[in-house]
Amino acid sequence: MKLQNKVAIVTGAASGMGKAIAELYAKQGAKVVVSDLNLEGAQAVASTIKGSGGEAFAIQTNVASEEDLIHLFNETQSVFGGLDILVNNAGIMDGMEPVGEVTDQRWNLIFAVNTTSVMHTMRLATDLFLKQGHGVIVNNISAGGLYGARAGAAYTASKHAVVGLTKNTAFMYANKNIRCNGIAPGAVATNISSSMGKVSEYGASRQQLGLAINPGIGQPEEIAKLALFLGSDDSNFINGQIVTIDGGWTAY
Repeated sequence: MKLQNKVAIVTGAASGMGKAIAELYAKQGAKVVVSDLNLEGAQAVASTIKGSGGEAFAIQTNVASEEDLIHLFNETQSVFGGLDILVNNAGIMDGMEPVGEVTDQRWNLIFAVNTTSVMHTMRLATDLFLKQGHGVIVNNISAGGLYGARAGAAYTASKHAVVGLTKNTAFMYANKNIRCNGIAPGAVATNISSSMGKVSEYGASRQQLGLAINPGIGQPEEIAKLALFLGSDDSNFINGQIVTIDGGWTAY
């Protein structure tokens, strides 16, 4: 098993890619902290993992709350005694608004969930990792962090910021046995669209121009396999990279 006895936090793990990552990590021997705002969904994932012989516990976390994140890390240490892998998967979409339409409220919410929360979890994790002498961070960033036409202004900017944060963190702690990499999925079958709210007609019409060259929709389990690779020792010499996984969509 690639993650035998490793402890992993997976945020946004009640559904979609986070669920698939949590379940695959557990199958590979990790003790998984299933974190999500949706506690019922998180409990269902943890129950499935334990039913298959794995180790997991569910915890309700609003990643936009630093207090919740501190509680998440404290509980992780209390139950499993430490942390080896942090997977920042939680995220929300905007409504495809271009900058001329985006409101402060939408902008601040998107950044709170997609960017600031990632900084907070990474700050908490690196404190632990520095003390124990090792650790791995995997950030689920999206192709929206690499290109300008996958979402609206707020989402695109929030994910670009996490790309920079990922690379900076990888460089800063490369000599401390701490690795930090990102995943940039293209179109994947998840329920993230439920977080969009009101959609900009103009913004959506512009964003949809690239859908004609999209070769297909990926499955969460395919993304989980990449998250496993980046979280395991198989990727020991990979650091500060953002790996695109989109079936060739952005090869055009």
